[in-house]
Amino acid sequence: MDHLQALDGYFKENRDAHIEQLKDFLKIPSISALSEHKKDMQLAAEWLLKSLQDAGIENLSIDKTDGHPVIYGDWLHAEGKPTILVYGHYDVQPVDPIELWESGPFDPEIRDNKLFARGASDDKGQVFMHVKAVEALIKETGSLPVNVKFLIEGEEEVGSPSLEKYIEENKEKLSADLIVISDTGMYGPGKPAVCYGLRGLCGVQIDVKGAKGDLHSGLYGGGVQNPLHALVEVLASFRDKDGTITVEGFYDNVQALSDEERAAYDALGFDEEALKNELEVPELFGEKGYTHLEQTWVRPTLELNGIFGGFSGEGIKTVLPAEAGAKITCRLVPNQDPEEIVEKLKAHIEKHKPVGVTVTVTEFDKGKPYITPFEHPAIQAAGRSYEKVYNVPTAYIRGGGSIPIVAAFDEILDLPVVLMGFGLASENFHAPNEHFHLENFDQGLRVIGDYYYEIAHFTRDELKK
Repeated sequence: MDHLQALDGYFKENRDAHIEQLKDFLKIPSISALSEHKKDMQLAAEWLLKSLQDAGIENLSIDKTDGHPVIYGDWLHAEGKPTILVYGHYDVQPVDPIELWESGPFDPEIRDNKLFARGASDDKGQVFMHVKAVEALIKETGSLPVNVKFLIEGEEEVGSPSLEKYIEENKEKLSADLIVISDTGMYGPGKPAVCYGLRGLCGVQIDVKGAKGDLHSGLYGGGVQNPLHALVEVLASFRDKDGTITVEGFYDNVQALSDEERAAYDALGFDEEALKNELEVPELFGEKGYTHLEQTWVRPTLELNGIFGGFSGEGIKTVLPAEAGAKITCRLVPNQDPEEIVEKLKAHIEKHKPVGVTVTVTEFDKGKPYITPFEHPAIQAAGRSYEKVYNVPTAYIRGGGSIPIVAAFDEILDLPVVLMGFGLASENFHAPNEHFHLENFDQGLRVIGDYYYEIAHFTRDELKK
């Protein structure tokens, strides 16, 4: 019997028990952003530790950080074989607005072969799959084909503020040959994908201050600068009518898309017309000369996320507001540095601010972009494991979003990162009625188990970046 047959038998025999165990995990309201759930965070960490212990993982610990704890464990008996570091998170997003949930966010329920609960897809369900894949291999074969380490944190949903320090202080403990993360999605239903790159992120808030207070528009209008007009003038200067960002030096270090990658994206046959209909917009919009996938995967952005100031209630109020502001985020691509981009934004704002107002810029979250070449053997091995189980070709994609800690892993540990996701974009992670398609839970368990065997075929030198 080969390993896939052994895995299949184990997962079929234990499926009901595994689903009930996952439900127990999902019942814990481990919301990292809310201080009243601190005890729940500890409870979730302890639950996960016990699950790893039952699976056969050793050297387990709940490690303190400056914030919520980190769970570590390993199995290191595959002498001479590569070591995989599995990363995930046990914290979840807040559940508001609660009234939009069709069932309780922490009362897991299966409907139409989908498991509904906060964290079902992001990321408890996907972390749980790695635990059970290891458990199946150890119980069915008595060992693992590779060495495995687990690093599961509790602050991903608040930007992983404590994890980078933990990684720096535990480099030797976390040493491995590659990092595997299941916190991303597939290309579509029945269409597996390996994500080999993520965009980075930086954000700022612009605050425009005019007079000492709101002014009567009849008495002062036309003679005093209006902060809203000033703000609009600055915001309009960021992009031209074709969507090209006009901040000086913004594109200087952008890494060009290779012909091979462009051909791979074209082969996906993305339907832009269908997207337009799904979103109910008259036309799509993006930087000229690039397809929608290229615009959202491999090109940088500058987007307005919110504008505020003045009167917005019912009716009209004839004032010049004293203040106005906007929130802006940029998605960044390989070779762009968030710190440098923020400085370029500040210089652009200073250059284009109108007279008569004071403008201040506040910096927010920053995360570097990440990429592992899609021809890397660890990436291609993941594609083969997907194809064995799903029986369709694997897509090799980049993600338009950001997981800042991925770049930290890349920078501190200098390891290839493989993003093997099993979620779907339609699963409402971060929104009411989050759910996980159980067919991807079932097939994903087998993919993960097979991937460990795929990696066992390589020497450690072959897996180096």
